[in-house]
Amino acid sequence: MTAAFAATPRAGFLPPEVRDRASYDGPLALGHGQTSSQPSTVAAMLRLLDVRPGQHVLDVGAGSGWTTALLAHLVGPTGRVRGTEVVPELVSFGAANLARTDRPWASLVAADPDVLGDPGHAPYDRILVSADAPELPRTLVGQLVDGGRMVLPVAGVMLVVDRDGQRTAVRREGHYRFVPLV
Repeated sequence: MTAAFAATPRAGFLPPEVRDRASYDGPLALGHGQTSSQPSTVAAMLRLLDVRPGQHVLDVGAGSGWTTALLAHLVGPTGRVRGTEVVPELVSFGAANLARTDRPWASLVAADPDVLGDPGHAPYDRILVSADAPELPRTLVGQLVDGGRMVLPVAGVMLVVDRDGQRTAVRREGHYRFVPLV
């Protein structure tokens, strides 16, 4: 994971007016009511997600593209990462940032505001959600492969969700603050 952060500096995914604060371990404004999550939180989520080379990963709430690029580094060129974002201006910003990383196995696209996740490209080995859901979104659980994992905040608590056939195991991993999942 250290290599992913070294190869994907946060500054390249921030608006110019906050780039000088890229090393700050706190959320930074991206505009449009969205933030770039603090690095220690992103690192914790990625550790919990346990991404492996070659996996197919969905990044919900991709924002600036930073987490999508980190995930792309972790899965490598044999994997695939699809970032989704609902704010049109951030889709453009994030996709441009991601393109500069030269990781063509990753993409950042506009999310359908009426559909949570990206069922058209499912199933996914891993799903990362960087926005706070009011409850566990079963539609996202349904987009996981058998044996897949999702990490997301729900009502301020970080959850690790493992799918085993029709069963779902949920583990709580501390309290966090995120923008709301819309």
